[in-house]
Amino acid sequence: MANPRYLLYVLQTLLLTYFAAAYTALSERSLRALPGPGNDFDIKTGKLLSPILRPRVPGTPGSIAVQNHFIDFFKTTIPKWNVDLQNSTSKTPVTGDEEIPFVNLIITRDPPWATPGFSSRLTLVAHYDSKLTPKGFIGAIDSAASCAILMHAARSIDAALTAKWEKMQADGLDLEFEDQQGVQILFLDGEEAFKAWTAQDSLYGARSLAADMEATAHAAQSTFHNALSSISLFILLDLLGAETPTVPSYFKTTHWAYKKMAKLENRLRSLALFDSSSKGASKSAAQPFLTELDKKGDRWMGGAIEDDHLPFMDRGVDVLHLIPLPFPRVWHTRDDDGDHLHMATVLDWSKLVTAFAAEWMELEGFLNTDHATSNHERDVHFAENTRVHDKSEL
Repeated sequence: MANPRYLLYVLQTLLLTYFAAAYTALSERSLRALPGPGNDFDIKTGKLLSPILRPRVPGTPGSIAVQNHFIDFFKTTIPKWNVDLQNSTSKTPVTGDEEIPFVNLIITRDPPWATPGFSSRLTLVAHYDSKLTPKGFIGAIDSAASCAILMHAARSIDAALTAKWEKMQADGLDLEFEDQQGVQILFLDGEEAFKAWTAQDSLYGARSLAADMEATAHAAQSTFHNALSSISLFILLDLLGAETPTVPSYFKTTHWAYKKMAKLENRLRSLALFDSSSKGASKSAAQPFLTELDKKGDRWMGGAIEDDHLPFMDRGVDVLHLIPLPFPRVWHTRDDDGDHLHMATVLDWSKLVTAFAAEWMELEGFLNTDHATSNHERDVHFAENTRVHDKSEL
């Protein structure tokens, strides 16, 4: 019998080849229409970001509060998304025999006609836990901002997904043979080490979820034999929110997806839709986040950074890793708080991730373009009125 992981690799390679060639670029009008989060990313009062800017060590009240924030947002703001929890426990080097709980949130939106095992999913991922030390550590860049970005992206494409799928049904298409691509958001717990990073003291939630998804079998005749194989692309956001990030292309297998995103970034910049490169910004701020669009050769650094993608990649999942190198200077320090977020950069990442998701999901023609200009003007106003501190000011 063929090795199941080899079959998974072959299937995912065919799917990625299809997606690389198939999906339609968003028009200029659609790019201009992409909504920004505006005041929802205010670090003090923003409905999306501010509730995450607190210590959220696994198993603590702060962690539970952030879990509830995610659940309440999806159930009340965009209720067509399905919310599931995956629970596990583990001992850690600093808690002795005590079992610490880890809670992963799995949030999905599939076509209404899709059945389990027949729908592949674009999977957007960030960890929501924060480090135990230093005491009071917030982790705004690591990775509260990424979580808020994913919430915003889900909200921004929600109505367009509904419009697209309703039209497909109204057109009387044979839906069994039509698009069964959905979207999945993973908020992972326990990425951070409790004491010092090792294979055992890190990635608690990711290790548990990847194993669980691999073990969750679909029906025998399904296109995807388990929950893990339904992941068409795993996009991991981490350490986003500092000014002038440099994000390499880490994996040759997903460089095509990196190039798609880099081209989108270039288009957004050329249309003056990036706040970090707006008028008056420094020359360095105008440099692209994704710097290796034209990368050649075989120098890929995929193994250089250990992160939540590893348990999934080890099981054959294709990964696009959005993490800057070098890491931001506030990494793992008390300065990684809301005041040190470069808000224009955070807004730009939210636009880029939303644009990529909308393009992947073939939402051209289904996005609301009635307020294309006002959406961007609102974000520019918010970015310009958000004070960004540097370390010397605090």
